[in-house]
Amino acid sequence: MKRLYDLSHTIEDGMITYKGLPGPIVCDFLSREDSKKIYEEGTTFQIGKIELITNTGTYIDVPFHRYENGKDMNDMELERFVSIPAIVIRTNETSIGPEVFSKHDVKDKAVLVNTNWSRHWRTDKYFEGHPSLTKEAAEYLKANGAKLVGIDSHNIDDTRAKSRPVHTILLGAEILIVEHLCNLENLPNTDLLFTAVPPKFKGVGTFPVRAFATAG
Repeated sequence: MKRLYDLSHTIEDGMITYKGLPGPIVCDFLSREDSKKIYEEGTTFQIGKIELITNTGTYIDVPFHRYENGKDMNDMELERFVSIPAIVIRTNETSIGPEVFSKHDVKDKAVLVNTNWSRHWRTDKYFEGHPSLTKEAAEYLKANGAKLVGIDSHNIDDTRAKSRPVHTILLGAEILIVEHLCNLENLPNTDLLFTAVPPKFKGVGTFPVRAFATAG
């Protein structure tokens, strides 16, 4: 039997994913009470309305997020999001360098970096001093053929600086990025497939996903 592991945070009205960016608005466009005026007695519907920035919850970055002429969600092939062979890299490092990955085969893999930082989700600590990859780590992952890199942290780059070398290197090589993962500590070390599918938007470079792993 295959087992599914949910790796996504729940998106709720008003929650903050990235400090300084607004939280989502989740509400009714048509409430059940108002729908009573439209349909026959005993028949009600709810139509939801969601207003959010694309960097909300657990989300995926494609090249357009960083590069004006990079592929957007519409341009990316569907197989780039689905059933990617995956490995979990477990580390307590805050500045995650290439040595953390050097003993692992990352070629054609979704590399999921488990730092356990997701335990701070929706607290002030989540935003400060979070684990991130170094430029050298990104260069190593690019050189060794990773397909996707995910992390259970606030950002794959160190947000104390204005530069974003990890985004620049990975997205420049069409290596996708998933940020704000969770539950990576529950994953087994072998026999994993990773999936994170966004809607097919034109002109969008990052968007929430329901990320999950399949094991067994």
